[in-house]
Amino acid sequence: MQTKNQQSPFSRVRQNHALEHATLQVLAEKNSNLKMAGYSDANGFWLLGNVETHQVEAGVQEALTRMRNGEHDLAIHPNCGTNLVASGFIAGAAAWLGMLGAGRSSRERFERLPLIMSLVTVAMMVAQPVGPFLQARVTTSPPPPGSEVIRVERSMRGDVPLHRVLTRY
Repeated sequence: MQTKNQQSPFSRVRQNHALEHATLQVLAEKNSNLKMAGYSDANGFWLLGNVETHQVEAGVQEALTRMRNGEHDLAIHPNCGTNLVASGFIAGAAAWLGMLGAGRSSRERFERLPLIMSLVTVAMMVAQPVGPFLQARVTTSPPPPGSEVIRVERSMRGDVPLHRVLTRY
């Protein structure tokens, strides 16, 4: 059994990914026009967007508290890259299947276009619940008891603020 300091890097990334999503959702609740992006790693996460550092600090603390109180659904974000990857993979597989046996000529392949479009459309509808499922089971995990935010650091990427949130589990 691993102790607090012996968690695998993958576990820490999953926990930081969940806290990143929760923070983005808390910040969006306070400002629905906010445009932000995030990226998680084993030491914390990055937030890119026009938001003040004190807002990030308050948002991450609120997110951590709410997740500790059972709001694990905050870890599932509708704009997560996991959703895009799942949809892209399933749609790509459907397109590939639709092209099987299409022949070598451009005309034969072009005649498959309506079939491919139909298959990809169905695949995108089928894929919608897959991304959130993968987020819940694979790419995020609620922060454990005793987790903490060490600090929030601000820098600039051009004229856009970049915040580094460092965590400890």
